[in-house]
Amino acid sequence: MAVTIAIETPLQDDVRELVSELNVHLLPLSPLEFQFKMTVEQMAGADTTLFVARNEVGEAVGCGALKVISDQQGEVKRMYTRPSVRGQRVGSALLEAITELARQKGIGHLLLETGTGDGMAEAHRLYTRSGFNPRGPFLDYPDSEWSAFFEKHIDQPAVA
Repeated sequence: MAVTIAIETPLQDDVRELVSELNVHLLPLSPLEFQFKMTVEQMAGADTTLFVARNEVGEAVGCGALKVISDQQGEVKRMYTRPSVRGQRVGSALLEAITELARQKGIGHLLLETGTGDGMAEAHRLYTRSGFNPRGPFLDYPDSEWSAFFEKHIDQPAVA
């Protein structure tokens, strides 16, 4: 399947629907107080860039965002691919786009928080295959059995 990935606004009906599917998917996986969701309005903020994956007919089939924390740190947020495209490297392509944008912005350290419940093993494999390593909590995330934390140090190209 041919998929294109581009920076888009989250304030589109089909992207809102995609994020709603993500929220429904996450709902039974952990208690609400351990689900750290960004709304589409929050994703539209100046500190966040959303990537949308679209199939050959233009349907939104995946998303992922980079939220800038500081000059050197960024957080991967709202990673999701529809079940119909899982196993087709859409998540990997989204992470590559996020990582490249972080590199362009001079961000050398990517962080992410994800769940630990049933249904999250595929996500954990995606993150580790993409160069993320387990770590402890960061920012104001609580240390709990419901969260797994990952990080990736990005090699910066030499400045000429």
